[in-house]
Amino acid sequence: MSNILRRVLPTLLLCAVTGLGTSGCIYRMAIQQGNYLDAGQVAQLEAGMTRSQVAFLLGTPMIPSGFDNDRWDYFYYLKDRRNHPADERRVTVFFKDDKVDHVTQGPDKGEAPHIGLRNRS
Repeated sequence: MSNILRRVLPTLLLCAVTGLGTSGCIYRMAIQQGNYLDAGQVAQLEAGMTRSQVAFLLGTPMIPSGFDNDRWDYFYYLKDRRNHPADERRVTVFFKDDKVDHVTQGPDKGEAPHIGLRNRS
């Protein structure tokens, strides 16, 4: 029994050390989805803006309006590290007579995203 253990134990230890050593070396790509929502651009939204002005400022909404043509939803999602929570942001623009009526912002989760930032001061 001890003869088998002497032959198998080093192999098992080598496999365990190799598995533990390489598990931390796996590259995980950042997953970014949706419209990048810059706080400065969102702050420029005003009541009375036209749809084309909103589209110029924020881009076209990621999700097409399926039920309500007077509502544009903008979502942003960034997952960059495995052990950190994802950064999620939401802005909803409501229109009345093809002009911005009001804007709501969802609960922002996470810190300001670092991918896509133009100026970091």
